[in-house]
Amino acid sequence: MLCTVAVVPTRAPSSPGRRRRRASPQAPSEAGARSSSSAPSPSPRKVRPRLSRRARSALFALAGAVGAVGLSVLALVLGYGHLHAPDAGTMVEIDWPAGLDSDQAAALLARHGLVRSEGAMAMFLRTTGGTSAFVSGPHLLPQGLDPWDLRHLLERSPKRPTTRVTIPEGFHRFDIATRLEKLRVAGKNAFLRASADPLLLDELGIERKGALGIESAEGYLFPATYDFPLDTDPREIVRRLVTEADRRWAALATQHAAGFASLRNTLGYGRREVLTLASIVEKEAAQPDERPLIASVFLNRLLDPTFKPKRLQSDPTAAYACFSEPDVVPACAGFTGKITPAINRDSKNRYSTYVNDGLPPGPIANPGAPSIEAVLAPAATKYLYFVAKGGGRHTFSEALDQHNEAVRKLRATTTSAERPE
Repeated sequence: MLCTVAVVPTRAPSSPGRRRRRASPQAPSEAGARSSSSAPSPSPRKVRPRLSRRARSALFALAGAVGAVGLSVLALVLGYGHLHAPDAGTMVEIDWPAGLDSDQAAALLARHGLVRSEGAMAMFLRTTGGTSAFVSGPHLLPQGLDPWDLRHLLERSPKRPTTRVTIPEGFHRFDIATRLEKLRVAGKNAFLRASADPLLLDELGIERKGALGIESAEGYLFPATYDFPLDTDPREIVRRLVTEADRRWAALATQHAAGFASLRNTLGYGRREVLTLASIVEKEAAQPDERPLIASVFLNRLLDPTFKPKRLQSDPTAAYACFSEPDVVPACAGFTGKITPAINRDSKNRYSTYVNDGLPPGPIANPGAPSIEAVLAPAATKYLYFVAKGGGRHTFSEALDQHNEAVRKLRATTTSAERPE
């Protein structure tokens, strides 16, 4: 068995003969006075001044604001995954209205599938500066973007990425629109609208004839390599391409002033007509050295008084109508890019140079400098015909019987001859 023993501390014995006196309670002042010689006394307690009612209200308001921001940040962190759209990669064209607040902007983005949660996006917009800096007008927004990237695009911020766009010689504006959308620079439909905007065409000084359906910047969108930020205003793209075309044209027209003057005097051509013919040369020529030869064929047909009717008979001209006005040309129904005899011979096809004399209503593509130069300085020939013989090259003839013989030989050596010009 364990025993518990209580140990009582011993007390030192009192001095003999002296009666121990019980200590009596002392006043604080006395105790403090006696203890001051042995230990330092504590500092006197400071009395803080009371805040005024206004100061207390401001302090509470500040604390509330900090708490609200904290809650907002927490909500954004918790709801961050709901800001992204469910599918990434799909491009959305939006004509962004002016004056939308955060709630309205979030609702529009959610309606187009650009964010999952309208509420989370609205809170994000409110807590990151609102929507006052958003730029109204056409925007191209890809789904699945980070919310900050969406904000940068809508603000057209300098922080948004830049991409390089190469426009090959011979691209028409429909080709350019497709490439711009693929590279996320601008929406296809928005670019097509901008490149046919009468106010913008007038601003840029583009010659127009007033014919319905042909008023566009086609032919003036110079093919080159450009750097554009993502989601660029399509009107700015048109301005930049036309500005480059103006610069190149000024140099070429000066360099070949005599040739330009000759075209003006003999055919009444201005810049628009030169670009129209150059666009046909661009679409027909596959080899650089044949551009001046092909240009000479078309100019000889137009200038030779014995050549009648004055028809250029170029397939690419007829095909252009299937891009620019497919509803007007019945033969363009179901067009897949392949030119058919029906498209060439359709009497409603204003661009067909098989049924219409002279040039088409306007350029059918955007020619590069070599094709423009070929029209201003064509080869000195009497050729009136050419036929493709393979390898991107052609056989040229001065007389119809020579041309027919070239076609016969071609058909005899190939299973499917290319169409004679």
